[in-house]
Amino acid sequence: MLDPVCGSAGLLVEADRYVREQTGLKPSLGLTGRDLHAGTLQIAQLNLAVRGIQADLGTPFDSLAQPSSRTYDIVLANPPFNDPSWGSEAPALEDPRWPGMPPPPRDRAGFAWMLHIAHALAPQGRAVFLMADGAATGVRPAEQAIRQHLIREDLVEAVVALPPGLFSHTRISCCLWVLNRDKSPHRGWGDIDRRGRVLFINARRAKERVPDTRQWRLTTDGAGRVLRTLAAWRGVALADGAHGHYEDEPGWCRSRAAEDIAQLDYGLLPLAYASEQADGDDSELWRIDDLKQELYGKLEEAHQLDLDLRRMLDAL
Repeated sequence: MLDPVCGSAGLLVEADRYVREQTGLKPSLGLTGRDLHAGTLQIAQLNLAVRGIQADLGTPFDSLAQPSSRTYDIVLANPPFNDPSWGSEAPALEDPRWPGMPPPPRDRAGFAWMLHIAHALAPQGRAVFLMADGAATGVRPAEQAIRQHLIREDLVEAVVALPPGLFSHTRISCCLWVLNRDKSPHRGWGDIDRRGRVLFINARRAKERVPDTRQWRLTTDGAGRVLRTLAAWRGVALADGAHGHYEDEPGWCRSRAAEDIAQLDYGLLPLAYASEQADGDDSELWRIDDLKQELYGKLEEAHQLDLDLRRMLDAL
């Protein structure tokens, strides 16, 4: 397993804990973490050491500077949002992470992270990472081309729209992206062939207040529903050996073919496919919240366009 921007190694620790709880055994995971900052890696080493977890953290290194030298079965990541100058140098035109296309925009690091993570996946590798909504909706040609590449290569398994306000470092709405190099029926996937299709889940409402704080969190039931929906879509057997039955649910989930996604210019925001169906007295409040989050996204896009314009003017 790889976390290419591991920070204090929180995802590596959680992976170890999850396998330990699911199997009742001491995990024998091959854990790899990479991070640019020496101080952060020292904290990560301590975090792992006090738990008796072995991992390869290496030396401080900019993950986006070059492709990964090996592939991984699992990649988990929470990349920084849109670093304005990702990579230590101008990205190489001939790079296996973006074959046959220009490098990702220098001011949109999220797209570089997506391609970097996809390139690091083994033949049946899977990845989950967090992205701002703008990664799913960006209208610039380079952004659309990257999403088109991911869809045509059949790498996108699912996109999950999360509730706003979950993260203290940003007010921008975010999505979880799930990538998979092999969506055919096999062990570790499920019994249903989902090649050429993408699952969209709209979990915007599945939030609750953290007690005695102003912070929001994903509800336990909401998280469980996301996992059950994904398992049913893939045809994963439940604990009792039975298979859940997947159906599109208005306002919650929808499975779409790559051809349908192409007609929407490769936009991958779940709200475009599984829109909110608000009823009752709170429908207007939910609509206001949806519009507010959409406005945050538009403001982010406007900021990026302003940066583009300033660079072009400076070049004159």
